[in-house]
Amino acid sequence: MDVMSYSSFREKLATVLDYISDNSTIVKITRQNGKAAVVMSLEDWERDQETLYVLQNKPLMQQIAASLQTHQTKAGRVADKGTVDEILSI
Repeated sequence: MDVMSYSSFREKLATVLDYISDNSTIVKITRQNGKAAVVMSLEDWERDQETLYVLQNKPLMQQIAASLQTHQTKAGRVADKGTVDEILSI
């Protein structure tokens, strides 16, 4: 995570926002009073929100764990070529 002062952030606002968006990075903005904020791209924030939703959804996490176990033991269903082609075309 990059860190910069509030005054530096303010002076270079457009450039920093482009950098954050283009590089999928997070910048911590510090202030003299000790308060700080974090700036990240909307795309990254939405991705993190989706991840938090999945991690907090107990039934979904149980389904993922069961699917992983099925995959590891090779006990799952094998998709035919048509199904694979349909999935890959999405």
